[in-house]
Amino acid sequence: METDKWGRRIRAFRKLKGYTQEGLAKELSISVSVLGEIERGNRIPSQDVLEKVAETLSISVSDLTPPDEFID
Repeated sequence: METDKWGRRIRAFRKLKGYTQEGLAKELSISVSVLGEIERGNRIPSQDVLEKVAETLSISVSDLTPPDEFID
C-alpha cells in the first residue's frame, strides 16, 4: 500500500524526535486518531499536514517523502 510509506516515515521521525502520538497530534492541531490513521497507512497526509509535521520535527518535507516519490 502506497500510503503506508508516508506513515512509516512520519512515525520513525516522530519517535526519533521523542514525540508521542498524542504530543505530536496536539502540536499539529489534529486528532490522535487522524495521526494514527496516517501512521498506519490508512490515510494519506495532506500537504498542509506534511508541512506542519516537518516544521514541528525540525526536518524538511523531503525527509518525509518516500524515496520512490522523488521526481528527478
